[in-house]
Amino acid sequence: MAKVHSTLSPSVQILQFPTSSYSSYVSREREVFTICMKSLVLNSSGCAVYNSKGALVYRVDNYNCRWSGKVYLMDVRGKVLIELLKKSLLFAKWEGYRWNDTEIEANSWFKMKRACTIFKRETPFCKFWSDTGCLMNYKIDGFYNKSSCKILDTSSGLVVAEVKRKVTKSGIILGDDVLTLEVEPNIDHSLIMGLVLVYSLMNRSI
Repeated sequence: MAKVHSTLSPSVQILQFPTSSYSSYVSREREVFTICMKSLVLNSSGCAVYNSKGALVYRVDNYNCRWSGKVYLMDVRGKVLIELLKKSLLFAKWEGYRWNDTEIEANSWFKMKRACTIFKRETPFCKFWSDTGCLMNYKIDGFYNKSSCKILDTSSGLVVAEVKRKVTKSGIILGDDVLTLEVEPNIDHSLIMGLVLVYSLMNRSI
């Protein structure tokens, strides 16, 4: 059983921006997380996310409601960080809204969709506004695979995060409900978690 603490890794900075009371979780170093695709709450759907020291940092609990159209990403204390809303029933389209200390922000932080045609489903794309005011675009490579994918910055082609099956130090590959999430430096962890959650919802993993 993973060791659970209520503290963040020392390398993680909680950045406070003057225009919002939202905290941005950004690290100067590459961070590795473990995602357990099971809720901490009995009879609930969701997941729990631990950092490399075994500390619980994020959680999702959809009480007895699988494949919900509204999902909340929370921190270890249960504070809502991002609210994910499904905007289209026919096409897979989601929007993520950040929460400040007490309420949801009026404008969506990111929009993610997967274009559908008669013959195929295309790679999901995400558009979001950075805290510096720049419009950014990410895409998820590896759709249809519930246990692995890469998130790429479309402007540079670089991988900003990767999800894959967790492998123990002894080389044992764990089940497809225990994943490793690797996030590159200076990338908001909560944003990546929001995209991974939407990806999992599109794949009906949670």
